This record gives sequence, C-alpha cells and structure tokens, in this order.
Amino acid sequence: MRVTSFARAVAATLVVLALLALPAPPPSLAQSRRQAPAPESPQKKNKRPDQTEQTGEEPPPKETVQDPAEVVKVTSSLVNVEAVVINKRTKQIVTGLKRENFAIFEDNVKQDITNFSTPEAPITVAMVLEYSNLLNNYLRSDYYEPGRYEILRPMAYFLSQFIKPPDDYVSVVAYDMRATPITDFTNDPQRINQVVNIMLRARPVSNEANLFDALKLVLVGGKADSVVLEESKSRTTEYGGMVAIQGRRKAVFLVSTGVDTFSKINYDQARRVAQDAGIPIYIIGVGNMFLKKYGDYLPPTDGLLGSTTPGRMTLLQAQNTLSTFAKETGGEYFPITFEGELNSALQSINALMRNQYSLGYNPGERRDGKKHKIVVKVDVDGDGTLDEKDFIVKARQFYNAPKPDKKGDE
Repeated sequence: MRVTSFARAVAATLVVLALLALPAPPPSLAQSRRQAPAPESPQKKNKRPDQTEQTGEEPPPKETVQDPAEVVKVTSSLVNVEAVVINKRTKQIVTGLKRENFAIFEDNVKQDITNFSTPEAPITVAMVLEYSNLLNNYLRSDYYEPGRYEILRPMAYFLSQFIKPPDDYVSVVAYDMRATPITDFTNDPQRINQVVNIMLRARPVSNEANLFDALKLVLVGGKADSVVLEESKSRTTEYGGMVAIQGRRKAVFLVSTGVDTFSKINYDQARRVAQDAGIPIYIIGVGNMFLKKYGDYLPPTDGLLGSTTPGRMTLLQAQNTLSTFAKETGGEYFPITFEGELNSALQSINALMRNQYSLGYNPGERRDGKKHKIVVKVDVDGDGTLDEKDFIVKARQFYNAPKPDKKGDE
C-alpha cells in the first residue's frame, strides 16, 4: 500500500466527513479541556505510548497475563480502577477531586488507595469496530445506504475530533471473522487519517462478527492478522493488549451491533476477560433502527438452516451484552437509533473518558479464585461523609482473584 502525503490524507478525511453528512454537534455532557493539536510527527511504524508518562505517580507493578486454553486471567499485585463521578441531579461530571475524596470497598471492606492520578494524564484508546456483512447488508438502518456507514460515522468523527496528538494514543481494530489491527497504538496524525481513508475504501467480506474474540485480543493481546498499515510480509503477528500498557489512563471505544456469531470464547469468558482487565468500555450500539423496524417480523430465534439475519432474541441479547460490558467495566452504553443522536453520544463519551480518575489498591496475596465486588464511593465536599445519594461513581464492579496454585496454597 502506497502511503499518501499528509495533505492528501487531510483532504480525504474532509471528504469522508462530508460524505457521511455529520450534523453540527449539540452541547456535550460536560465540557472537558481540549489540547491544541501538536505538529505532526511522521513515523514509519507505530510506537506505543511511553509507559513512564504519568502525573506524579510511579508506574504500577507490571501485570502478568496468563492465557490458558479456554479462559484468560489477568493477575496483578495492584487492582486498577478508573472512576468517573457524576452529579445525579444535574448529570454533570464532577472535576477537581483528590485522593482523599475517594473510598474503595472490596466486599464491603474499605481498601487503602495506593495509586491515584487525575484526569490531566494523557489517555490511550483502543477503537474496536464491527466490520462485517452482518451489519453492512442485513442489519442496516437505511435501505439506500451501506450498513458500514453506521460504523464509519462514529469512527471518522471520533478520530478527527477527539484524539489529540502528541499526548493521546489510539489503536484501531476492525473485526469480522477475525480481528484485524488497522494500526497499532499511534499518535501520528498522518497515520490516523490513513485509517479513515482505508476504512472508507474497504468493503466487508464476511458475514461473521466475532465480537468476543476481538475484545479478548484488544484487552489482553495475542496473535492476530498483521497490522494493515505496516505492510508486513507475515500474515500474522503478535498484538500487544491494553493490559500491557502501564502508567497511563486507558479506555476501549467499541462500535458494534453486539451480535457474536462464531467466537472461540463464549459470552461468560469474554465477560470475565473484561472484568479482569479493569478498562472502561464505552460503546456505540448500532443496528437499533433495524430492530425497531423489523423486530416484530423476525422469528424469535435464529433459523436452523443458518439464516443470515439473526432472530429477535439474538438481537435483544446483543443489546444486553453491550450494556453489561459497559456497566461492569465502568464505561457507558449508547444505543443509537437515529443519526442525529450520534454526535451527542460521542461528545458524552469523550467527556467521560477525559474525566476518569485512576485509582489503585493492593488486594494482598489472596488466591481464592473468587469474584469480589468493588464499590467506589466519593466524598465531594470533604466533610467526612460519603455522598452516596447525590453522586454516581462509574467504575469497574468486580475483581477476580487468582486461583490457588497446584500446591493447594490458600
């Protein structure tokens, strides 16, 4: 693939945005501080974020990822918690909080907060896009428009408006039957525009949509198709997951119908991977107009002969899947029915990402293999009383402790 010049890439991006006909954005959920774009820094290949970048904190202990045949487990001496505080009455995000304003409880036992960083720290985002014929041909909202436009609109707008080089990093992974990294983590404006261009020109080729496998790859890494923009001669390569990045605030931005057709891991395993990673997943749900238009005409379940259109229960379960991923990781789910809702949802996702507080506590040497409930509470005014009635704290909900070793240690 021949790399275009930066000027041509920028021009092509403008054409993309015009083609997708994005309306002007409405007021956001909360206005976050925006950094002026830095001059481009051309690079032949991606470089991952500097893992020593942080706001006055030492990087947390390195996580160890164990990948058995069926279930991925992420073990660490530090439990990381990304938290966003929202005023229940005004729905505005609360900023300016300090370590002493937070309290973390595990199974109703208060934990000492050992790590803390404010929303001033740069952010690293993994964008995951469903790019299959399931949406392009069958679940599209508009008969006269390819379904992939529902994916391209939020992708193009988010990459062009909310990723701010040189401090922010983004990786883009598209999935159908396989998850394919379009670019590894990068802060190069030229490369980001190349992603928009290649996704516009490409066309889906498979009816499969393996969401669970894609999330596993993005969160914990593994072998995947070679990164498209690196022109690798090898068909596959090792892709580093989000859990391997230390010392930076992290988030996953998923655009998907929520349908999984053929993944190697099941829903429960994918859910545990997301719980263990502890990274907020912000989700744009697409295909909702199709469900509202034609849901009553669909059979209750998928066809026994492999019908290309999922049944009504599959589509409803897909929405529940996306909602669960978002809720349990401390993210947010935005089911988009009409195009006019998109910009408001993207503004809200950006505001939530930009105002994440990074907390951490040490769970000790516990090895019971059990799921432990995490609750984050906040004392906004600092009077010593937790403000549970007036404020919502979005944060991960579970910590899965490692199992005892083979020697039977408790």
